[in-house]
Parts: sequence; C-alpha cells; structure tokens
Amino acid sequence: MDQKLMNVLTISFLLVLAFTPVHSSDFFDVTSAKYGGKPNTDITKALLNAWTDACASPWESTIYVPKGTYGLKGAIFVGHCKAPIELQVEGTLQAPEDTGQVTSPDTWVGFRYLNRLTLSGGGTFDGRGALSWKQNDCNTNKNCKSRVVNIRFDFVNDTIIKDITSLDSKNFHFNVFACNNITFQHATITAPGDSVNTDGIHIARSTMVTVANTSIGTGDDCISIGDGTSQLKFTNVTCGPGHGISIGSLGGYRDEQPVTGVIIKNVTFNSTQNGARIKTWPASYGGLVSDIHYEDIIMVNVSNPIIIDQEYCPWNLCNKKIPSKVKISDVSFKNIKGTSTTPLAVNFICSWSVPCENVEISGIDLTYTGHKGFISSQCSNVKLATIANVTKALACGNYSPASNKNHTEAHSPEISRSENQTVSKNQTETVAGNRNEPARVDQRKYRRLLMTSSGPESDDQFLRVTSSAPNSRSTCGWLQPRAVVQLLRGFWLPLHGWL
Repeated sequence: MDQKLMNVLTISFLLVLAFTPVHSSDFFDVTSAKYGGKPNTDITKALLNAWTDACASPWESTIYVPKGTYGLKGAIFVGHCKAPIELQVEGTLQAPEDTGQVTSPDTWVGFRYLNRLTLSGGGTFDGRGALSWKQNDCNTNKNCKSRVVNIRFDFVNDTIIKDITSLDSKNFHFNVFACNNITFQHATITAPGDSVNTDGIHIARSTMVTVANTSIGTGDDCISIGDGTSQLKFTNVTCGPGHGISIGSLGGYRDEQPVTGVIIKNVTFNSTQNGARIKTWPASYGGLVSDIHYEDIIMVNVSNPIIIDQEYCPWNLCNKKIPSKVKISDVSFKNIKGTSTTPLAVNFICSWSVPCENVEISGIDLTYTGHKGFISSQCSNVKLATIANVTKALACGNYSPASNKNHTEAHSPEISRSENQTVSKNQTETVAGNRNEPARVDQRKYRRLLMTSSGPESDDQFLRVTSSAPNSRSTCGWLQPRAVVQLLRGFWLPLHGWL
C-alpha cells in the first residue's frame, strides 16, 4: 500500500512539473504603460525605473528601447543585480547639448559593479558634443571644466557590447576602468577629425578586453591604453580619422602598474596622425611596458606610422633633460604596409636611462607620398632583437649614414638581421637619399605634428589618472574606502592630468 502511494505521489509531482510554465526571462519595455516612455520625450525616469525592476529580478532580463529618438539627461546603472541583464537599444538616445544639463558632470551613461551585462540592439548613443568641443580649452587652461564621457564601464565583468554606435561624444566615447572580460563586437564610434578629446575606447586597470570588427573615427586616439592593463586584443579594427592606437602616455603618476600582453592585429589606419604608437613622459615615474605586438597592419596616408616616443610632451611643459623611467621591452612591429604622409616613417625615441629592449621590426613596407625628402627611420637608445625584410631606409640606424648616401627607397634592398644591436644617440638616423637636408625637414615636420593638433591629446588627461585606481582583475565587489578615493580621483583628475 505504501509503495502504491509513493508511486501516485511521484507521478503527481512529475505532472505538476510538466505543466508548470518555465519563467526563463523578464522583459521590460520602457515605452510600456508601466514606464511611460515615449519617442521625442525624455525617458530618463522610465529607463531608470525599468533598470531597477530588471536588477531586482531573479531571472535573466531584457530592457528594451524601441526604434525612435529619445532624450536622456543621463543614467548611471548600478549593481549588484541578481541575474544577467541585456540593455537592448534599437532607437537613438540623445544627450543634452549643454553639459550643465547632463545629470552627472563627467558621465552621460554609466555602468558600475555589474556582471554579465549585454549592451546591444543596433541603436545609437548620440552625445551631441559639438558645443562642448568648442568650449574645450584644456590645452591652455589648467582649470578647464570636466567634459562628459558618453559611456563608462567601472568595475564591470563578463560583458559584451555589440552592434552599438557612439556618436559625437563630448569627451571619450567609451571608458573601461577596473573591468575584466569585456568584448566590443561590431561597434561603431564616430566623431569629426577635429573634435577635441574624443578618444574612441580608453582602457585602464582592466584585463581581457577584446575589440573586434569595429570601426572607429574620432578626433583623438581610436583606442588608448592606460596603466594596469593586460591581455588586450584588438582585431579587424578600422581607425580613422584619429590619432592611432596608443599605449600610454605612461609615467605621469607614482605606482603605475605594468602594461603587458597587448595584441593589435589586422588593423587599418586611414588618414590618422599616428598608427602604432607607444608614448611615455620624460622626467617620469617608473613603469613597465612589455609584450606588445602590432601585426598585419595597413597604413593609408598616416603621418607617423610607427613610433615609440619616450619624450612625449604635447604642450612643452616637460623637462626633457630628465629621461623617462618607463621600461619598454618585448615589442614587435610585423608585416606593416602602406603609405606615410611624412618622410619619417619609423621613429623610436627611447629613454637613455632605460633603453628599449628586444624590439623587433620585420616585414615593414612603407612608402612616402610627399615630396619633402625621402622615406627614413630615426632611432635612439633601442636594442633591436630582430630586423627582417626591411629596407635600409627603414632599418632603424643599423647602417651608418654614409653607407646610405644617395640611396633611394625605390632601390633599397631588404636587409635581414637577428641580433641584439643597440642604436645609440650617435647612430640615430637612416635616410634614403641625401642625409642632411631631408633629415632637418623630417624632424621639424615631426615636431610640428606633435605640437599643432586641434586640441590636447585627451589620453594624457585621462590615462595618467586611471592609474591611481586599485589594480584588480575582479574588483566588482562592494567598494572599499580606498577604491572610493581612487574612483573619485579617476573622475576628477582628468581635468588636471596634463600638469
């Protein structure tokens, strides 16, 4: 009798499970009657209310913004949430033109202390930054006002940003800080070439950040990398207009953490100020840059295709008599082809205090499109581990200037070396053609490029700041007092980062 009863109960329980609906996810439409959002109106309140409900849900949730144009004064989305959330934006969100009307002084849309977030939908975050660019005077005024970043990720893990457009940000488009495992896929970042401080993606104190199949065109660095970053990979990226993909600038603050493990592969630079770049401040604090690899790169009319600059000083407020203390090693530039708009196509200005070591250049095929001299390379204080399939003119001083006299790029034989050869300040330049006059022209034009941009290179106002935050691969727990201080510094100090 007991066995029969058990069988009946078991069957009943299974039947209940079979006919019980499975609650797999929640869906929150900001234009539903509950939230009241409507096109051509401000949906700040509706979006934040939908986020509150989604964050509290134990189920995987989607917050939905349908097609249409919506105003958004600003929103900071804060965890910890109980389950993964996808913010699916199909419409266009527009920021106020006036920075003073944005909810936060430095952030328009922010995500903090979150895991397993997805930002998707094919929509646009329009920062409407034209007015802000005109008012930006940070290159001349040390007390300049803070500018608003389009989208910030702070202490965010395991997150995907896909099929999203960031348009005309007032400042950086995306800022990634103290995060782990962040992926950008099929993102589009757009601002005019003369827009000030509009870095595409800035990354600091973060690990495992991937940018793939993404188009970036801005008035500053397409991607800028601050201290404390590792395991970064950028593939199938187009950059232009802009200032290239830059490591640094570094060395501006005490206790900066190393930058290691960066792969930039299958990238096209189109009409950018720089291509592959590493930069550190002179008279700097110590630091380390290592395991950096630029590979399979196409340069199309780039001003400075390959550059390591350890005397980086955009507003001439530095003491160049004191060398940089940031150590650069294990760097490769491989299979880089295309055109340079200046004769100086390869330029390594390394620190005489801590020379660059184990630098590899191979498969470099660049041509000069202008008429002011010949294609050339200039290098100092660098130990080259490998030189392969590079013309003499781009071989970084491995031949004496005399041996290159009256030698044109069109007839430059390729050289191949694999040895630790240090290029000192006495052996700094390899020029295809007459050495003296083209060299002077190259150097003047190069310096002007650093000093006459449309505004300050914003990465230097921010990159040196984010180094102040705690170094963590998984810092998305509750804020510790030190983290509060560091995070505040990360938001405030960009105003004065160039000092």
